[in-house]
Amino acid sequence: MSDYISRGNLQVDPALAAFLEDRVLAPLGHDPARFWQGFSDLVHAYAPRNHDLLAKREKLQSQIDAWHTERRGQPHDAEGYAAFLTEIGYLVPEPGDFTIGTQNVDPEIATMAGPQLVVPILNARFLLNAANARWGSLYDAFYGTDVLDAPPARPGGYDEDRGAAVIAQARAFLDEALPLKSGSWADLTRDGVTTGGIPIKDESQYVGQTEQGRLFVNNGLHIEVQWDPDSAVGKTDRAGISDVVIESALTTIADCEDSVAAVDAEDKLLAYTNWLGVIRGDLQESFDKGGKTLTRALKGDKTYTDTNGAAQSLPGRSLLFVRNVGHLMTNPAILLEDGSEIPEGIMDAVFTSAISAQDVKGLGTYGNSRVGSIYIVKPKMHGPEECSFTNDLFNAVEDLLELPRHTIKVGVMDEERRTSANLAACIHAVRDRIVFINTGFLDRTGDEIHTSMQAGPMIRKGAMKGSAWLKAYEARNVGIGLKHGLSGRAQIGKGMWAAPDLMGQMMVEKIGHLRAGANTAWVPSPTAATLHAIHYHREDVFEIQQGLGDIASLSDLLTIPLAEGTNWSEAEVREELDNNAQGLLGYVVRWIDAGVGCSKVPDINDVGLMEDRATLRISSQHMANWLLHGVCSRDQVMDSLKRMAAKVDAQNAGDPTYEPMTGNWDGVAFKAACDLVFKGVEQPSGYTEPLLHQWRLVRKAN
Repeated sequence: MSDYISRGNLQVDPALAAFLEDRVLAPLGHDPARFWQGFSDLVHAYAPRNHDLLAKREKLQSQIDAWHTERRGQPHDAEGYAAFLTEIGYLVPEPGDFTIGTQNVDPEIATMAGPQLVVPILNARFLLNAANARWGSLYDAFYGTDVLDAPPARPGGYDEDRGAAVIAQARAFLDEALPLKSGSWADLTRDGVTTGGIPIKDESQYVGQTEQGRLFVNNGLHIEVQWDPDSAVGKTDRAGISDVVIESALTTIADCEDSVAAVDAEDKLLAYTNWLGVIRGDLQESFDKGGKTLTRALKGDKTYTDTNGAAQSLPGRSLLFVRNVGHLMTNPAILLEDGSEIPEGIMDAVFTSAISAQDVKGLGTYGNSRVGSIYIVKPKMHGPEECSFTNDLFNAVEDLLELPRHTIKVGVMDEERRTSANLAACIHAVRDRIVFINTGFLDRTGDEIHTSMQAGPMIRKGAMKGSAWLKAYEARNVGIGLKHGLSGRAQIGKGMWAAPDLMGQMMVEKIGHLRAGANTAWVPSPTAATLHAIHYHREDVFEIQQGLGDIASLSDLLTIPLAEGTNWSEAEVREELDNNAQGLLGYVVRWIDAGVGCSKVPDINDVGLMEDRATLRISSQHMANWLLHGVCSRDQVMDSLKRMAAKVDAQNAGDPTYEPMTGNWDGVAFKAACDLVFKGVEQPSGYTEPLLHQWRLVRKAN
């Protein structure tokens, strides 16, 4: 502990202690000694509870494993299985009728519907891009993606043919969102715009005048039509319209969890420093682009003059959540007296809330929450007991920081099977601070496989999307959320569109999330947010939610996706292993060697997908399951891993910093990937974090 300093009854990394004392506590006026003692008391009160909750996960899993093992070879007894889960406390009684009581929620979460970004907090440039993605150019989004049914832009400057297709598409959008009293937006002329205004059919949609054009609203989202007849685009437009700028990413999650590789005090300090930067409004990042040094900073608000001639403004930035880590991991940034590491989720709760308290106190340049709330997404909780623990922990953090009760709001990620099966009880446990629930295919499928690991071999990964449990899971999340009053008070979200280059396909498919009742959904980039925002102009989600009410059955949710009676060919087994191994290696090598927790990784067909740690959980657990039940052999798995290592090496051949895995089978990245598969059955809940952290620390030490 020689590199640590004493604070309260804790041993703290010196740089982390100095950051908290000088840059966080001092502006808040907190006495450091009193704070550290309170923090120490909090840790010592909650770390044992955290440990007991993890022990209960392991106990339940061992009981479920034993149940399946004893019945191996017998037909699955669904009724007996549900009774068994109830007997061991995996399933708990449903709470009585209740409605959530959350107060002081910003409209971006409660009463507006729109896209949501998730961004790795360690990357300042990405974080700034996401925070600034509240407003996006529809022209840019159309021009640079495959959404248009038109030839791609010719190189060498502005392509007027491509531009004409963009303008036509944008006019079609305006006709849809802001219909005129007669005719089309395509018929407007320059003279008509400047002298007579815009003859909107519904005059209440007109909000006011901005410096660059006119502001409208549809389904609660704003649209700015900009005029500049002298611009490259405006001079080719008969009305002189130079752009259509729309509200895009209403909310952004700054992620400390699955999209980052944060394993020690150095990494956590960077995470907290970047969070402080966006909360205070002074985060900047300089980078080289085209031989020029550019500096990115947060954007200011959008100002306008309303129809009564009064000056008004709209937020210029996405409303920010911060995603803490779950209950599982510890971190060496802070040690307890016995030398054990602090539970990382407890550390995150205190540090990110203390930083966010500066926003509550109005110390930032712009401000995040306009109602004085702090928004924390809490992932990977298993059931209502763990949600209750988080609620109590946030109470204690509020007391430590002298904040009013329920200042800290919580987003509950419905990504673990025990949470899905007890979702109403989970919501009830945090009913006065909940602002968000969502679903996620990758983590949830990983936990589905691990929970029933001993039951038998699972269906192929691609077939999971058509399984009964998944359909029930997606529907129950919305239905239970609506039943308990989340509509108009909280977000009901859906998962990520992972292919940032396939925007045309996204525009066809992702509107389904709105039609299923989700008032937000994850997208992989600011451009994707702008395009996905079009869906929220086409569908009134809150109206859709009023027509939903049925809750899918628990028995469907508990249907295990077993491949009973399936006899795959050797080619099919190889294909499935190759798919899993390539995705696993493509991500692991970046995580371990480069410390990059989220990036666009080519899949086995060379399609770039935004991958994070959840990708590893589903792939490694699926391979471990097939290996356990003899669908494949260890030699077959290793053959796939080695062949796919060569493919991943080839996909990264253009990166001068990349270290090939082929032939370097003792390299830490390849060994980490092997461990994730061959030790997959024994990993807690099938999580990848313990092994990834272990091997990343080895890599950093080297």
